[in-house]
Amino acid sequence: MGIKIGIPRALLYYNFYPAWEAFFNELGGQVILSQKTNKKIMDDGVMNTVDEACLPVKVFFGHILNLKKKNVDYIFVPRVVSLEQDRFLCPKFLGLPDLVRASMTDIPPIIDMDIDLYRGYGRKTRSEIKRVGRIFTNDMRKIKSAEQAGESALKIYTKYLKDGFIPKDALRMTEGTKPIKKSTEGSLKIGLLGHVYNIMDEYISMNIIKKINDFGGTVITSDMLSKSAIDYGASCYPKDMFWTYGREMLGAGRYMLDNDLVDGVILVSAFGCGPDSIIKDMVEREYKRKDTMPFLTLTIDEETGEAGLITRLEAFMDLIQWKEVV
Repeated sequence: MGIKIGIPRALLYYNFYPAWEAFFNELGGQVILSQKTNKKIMDDGVMNTVDEACLPVKVFFGHILNLKKKNVDYIFVPRVVSLEQDRFLCPKFLGLPDLVRASMTDIPPIIDMDIDLYRGYGRKTRSEIKRVGRIFTNDMRKIKSAEQAGESALKIYTKYLKDGFIPKDALRMTEGTKPIKKSTEGSLKIGLLGHVYNIMDEYISMNIIKKINDFGGTVITSDMLSKSAIDYGASCYPKDMFWTYGREMLGAGRYMLDNDLVDGVILVSAFGCGPDSIIKDMVEREYKRKDTMPFLTLTIDEETGEAGLITRLEAFMDLIQWKEVV
């Protein structure tokens, strides 16, 4: 049996898990996932994280503790600085391995691969891949093969997202399951903006996608839009946004507004997230300025109640249906 690597089912899991799984499997490792987010994971995360941390980080800490109980040999906590040239991720990703080590004791060793593509995919990135690969093998050909396996898996996963599948279904498809896409004919198209780890985690988002479906809506997220669509929307602002995922939310929101792609837009943000507070305000101003499309903001934290969300969501969907009739 190979080395067991625990991967928290939180934060960038929804963006890159197929790549990470393929990489470690190719090296002979055994990938172990934490459970889906539940009340205990949430409570454990809140108890073991500094108060100032945002909701997604608190949840991530809960998943670390969940993996500890699974007796893994390592826990994968990458230090993600940048995913594209000239832009960064939120600061929480830059210091995440350090925050975990400083806040938690008696946990398995952390694999803290540095992912920094600010200057492109170069020597530094390849050096990090080799460093992590040597935990499993000294065979450079095998490490290179693992790198290629990860890239290939990510490409397939990304294609499923662009084809209109949400991450949950796209992940199942990478494992060989073929979910049937529901017909969207006649349903209300709802743009759902927010970080993927907020809107796709069924516990902290209170299963918002299913609720939208139950109210007769079909969800369209920024992951489903092309790069050119995001670039168009982002270019409408006077200054380029240097946070990758913040820029994605801005671009998607403006593109949906200008191209009548959806019937209404919901923006989900986490309480305590500095970048979210800025992005939310910028997107909301655009929608208020044009005043042509229903727009709803939802802020979530560990105290958010499901009843309130259902009430607001139902009223929002009723408003759209009334608008369509009028």
